[in-house]
Amino acid sequence: MSKSTARFTLDPAFTIGDVNPRLFGSFVEHLGRCVYTGVYEPGHPSADADGIRTDVLDLVRELGVTAIRYPGGNFVSGYKWEDSVGPVDDRPRRLDLAWHSTETNRFGLSEYIAFLKKLGPQAEPMMAVNLGTRGVAEALELQEYANHPAGTALSDLRAAHGDKDPFGIRLWCLGNEMDGPWQTGHKTATEYGRLAAETARAMRQQDPGVELVACGSSSQAMPTFAEWEATVLEETYELVDYISLHAYYEPVDGDVDSFLASAVDMESFIENVVATADHVGAKLKSKKRINLSFDEWNVWYLSQWEAHARTIAPSDWPEAPRLLEDNYSVTDAVVLGSLLIALLRHADRVTVACLAQLVNVIAPIMTEPGGPAWRQTTFFPFAQASRYGRGRVLDVRVDSPTYATKKYGETDLLHATAVRADDGTVTVFAVNRSRTEPLPLEVALNGLEPTTVVEHSALADADPDARNTRTDPDRVTPHPVEGTALTDGTLTAVLEPLSWNVIRLA
Repeated sequence: MSKSTARFTLDPAFTIGDVNPRLFGSFVEHLGRCVYTGVYEPGHPSADADGIRTDVLDLVRELGVTAIRYPGGNFVSGYKWEDSVGPVDDRPRRLDLAWHSTETNRFGLSEYIAFLKKLGPQAEPMMAVNLGTRGVAEALELQEYANHPAGTALSDLRAAHGDKDPFGIRLWCLGNEMDGPWQTGHKTATEYGRLAAETARAMRQQDPGVELVACGSSSQAMPTFAEWEATVLEETYELVDYISLHAYYEPVDGDVDSFLASAVDMESFIENVVATADHVGAKLKSKKRINLSFDEWNVWYLSQWEAHARTIAPSDWPEAPRLLEDNYSVTDAVVLGSLLIALLRHADRVTVACLAQLVNVIAPIMTEPGGPAWRQTTFFPFAQASRYGRGRVLDVRVDSPTYATKKYGETDLLHATAVRADDGTVTVFAVNRSRTEPLPLEVALNGLEPTTVVEHSALADADPDARNTRTDPDRVTPHPVEGTALTDGTLTAVLEPLSWNVIRLA
């Protein structure tokens, strides 16, 4: 047997955990054109009576997103929720310090909930409260306005605004990236931990059933990483359900080989946060387990944004400017697929995750004002993972050829996981990180029902820089792979160079 072949064994006795549907969440922030001319564009040919673009709705349903985090992100740290409710013409215009823009508030809380309802029952609200410039009182007021049935000033105000039924928001983020000096109202871990604990305690007094996310580190590279989580959780451990993680990846100085191994960092980030959270739990002698909300993740060419940000005139406060509109390549899509694999491989602890963001802003869906909407290359791995990655994650330990990376040392060429659905079917998700060579794959199936290959789909291209654009929206799509077989309990396949693969077995 060739040493160039990658191998692993699947056995239903060895599993990671069940996939929570919230793993396939996304994120809508008042940033750039995510909201305005993204999901919301009154006057667009496809817009419905509420100004929501139905062409975007169709693509979001196809993408398969579940929980949608809102309204930020950095935006939330200056957010006054009262500005976003009531008659649209009465809503104030505000300066948004986070993205140096003018916020019109024409799309607000009611419109967000209506957007989710149009998507369908799988779309769940995930609301962030402002703990940057505001605190406990404002969080409680927002919670009462959104969720209390009737008979109080704020619940009756919601009804007067046209929303008789409560919004039923269960999942709440206690601020955003409060460890970051860029955040309006940035706090130390102790300051934030105390405020998060008091806010959590008060919100639970109003509704003991809420699910709460405490802010973890904005990346594993933060100088306060791990110490931040430990301090925050010592204050909040019995009051919250999740600690958050945020991570974005891009090729640095043209180092594509390390970029393709970005999931090495993501997996270590997850495992280090789990270790920190469990240490705090042990220290507190708690029987409770904190889960992880990876509520911002993506490929983001952050260095390009930082260079642009330095050119913004202090007097310029545009409405819905074109910001962070990264156009993704095949290489970017393969990395995003690998990040999805990393999340699935830790489905026992990562039970919420949000691809940031949904439309136009570092997004799988792009639009033009008054024009079309289309799928980026990164749309396809997410849509396939959401569709076929439901069930129980099997424990995958790969034996793979390796390659050298500057950032992560020797790294497996194969990155893979597998999910077994309730009906016994199995889907293998696999990435070949080699930019030049195909990768033979052998998978032994022990005690599993499948006997045939339903489909082997790959996203790959002779041009790793190929992209989908307004003028060529279907340049890159997944294609079928021939020759993949399941014989006598062994799956054999060849993974194309630089490819994201979905192999479905039944």
